[in-house]
Amino acid sequence: MLRWIMHVDMDAFFASIEQLDNPALRGKPVIVGGQSCRGVVSTCSYEARRYGVHSAMSMAEARKLCPHGEYVPVRMRRYQEVSRKIMTIFHDFTPLVEQLSIDEAFLDVSGMEKLYSSTEEIGWLIKKRIAAETGLTASVGLAPNKFLAKMASDMHKPDGFTVIKHATAAEFIADLPVTKIFGIGKMAEKALLQYGIVKIGQLADADNDVLKKVFGKNAESVQHLAQGIDQRPVVTESVPKSIGRETTFTKDLFTEDDCRRELLKLSGQTGFRLRGKGYSGHTLTLKVKFTDFRTCTRSITSETDICCDEEIYALAVRLLKGIDLSKGVRLLGVTVSNLLDGAGGTLGFEEDKRKRQRNEAVDALKKRFGENIIKRGSI
Repeated sequence: MLRWIMHVDMDAFFASIEQLDNPALRGKPVIVGGQSCRGVVSTCSYEARRYGVHSAMSMAEARKLCPHGEYVPVRMRRYQEVSRKIMTIFHDFTPLVEQLSIDEAFLDVSGMEKLYSSTEEIGWLIKKRIAAETGLTASVGLAPNKFLAKMASDMHKPDGFTVIKHATAAEFIADLPVTKIFGIGKMAEKALLQYGIVKIGQLADADNDVLKKVFGKNAESVQHLAQGIDQRPVVTESVPKSIGRETTFTKDLFTEDDCRRELLKLSGQTGFRLRGKGYSGHTLTLKVKFTDFRTCTRSITSETDICCDEEIYALAVRLLKGIDLSKGVRLLGVTVSNLLDGAGGTLGFEEDKRKRQRNEAVDALKKRFGENIIKRGSI
């Protein structure tokens, strides 16, 4: 049985929903993101992309590039509502669905041609269902593995459908630039150029000793991708790598007290999400972005499980000490990683139990009345 993996990626998902819900926005450059002067672009319509606007760009820069654009705030609940409909459609065709984000997923449709005329028909039917039930378009890539399927879905956006067949996979990607392989950035591209390697086909045929100089221990896996080889399975359920929150401030923070107050908020938000998903973790990472956009990250690993707000906050403050805040802090982020199923399973002392009970009581209020219903007095 031939292996067939499909990658389905919604086209400009957030912006397309805004244009769907508000017909006046159709055909116009729509930019979705934070509306403050420190806001960041979440996504934008294809009309906006013609002006050079792209996701993760600051809103200030986007407004310079596209001053006449339509700038709208993020409506995450609405996007999640549509996302659930789309994921339901995927599961109607195969149980092997790996959701990558709110607007994309891998589907293993191997052997499903026994139920349909071909695996390609499945892709067209999925596109048709998405259009009929949500009013949106999706781009589909169908290939022998994840790497090729994702590459295929990117090729003819928006509303594209690209098939890479088993027999011609290596030839299909040979003339593409090496940067099409995820993880090969500008530095790796520059290093490969020294050896005359600019295309994927050249990378596939390169000497392994040369590739080790560029990629180190990852040389073999990178070359396999260049050869069109990727054995990763579609994983239907997995523990997330990390859970966290970060925020960009409208005004820079210059004192430790101000930063501690914001860390207290972020710790509460992170803890609420951790416990809500039934996880605890062992590693806490603090992210600090300064006014000049320089970023500092520090991590600490705890011997006991981390899931309570107080534990997250204590570790975050510990990491904050010693960081020079004099140039101004633009962004703070708190992330818990090395996750385990079960919220704080190793806690056993009486104070730990009381701490857990306090957090659970607060969580119950937040779930019923909204996350902003209760806050710590010091905030």
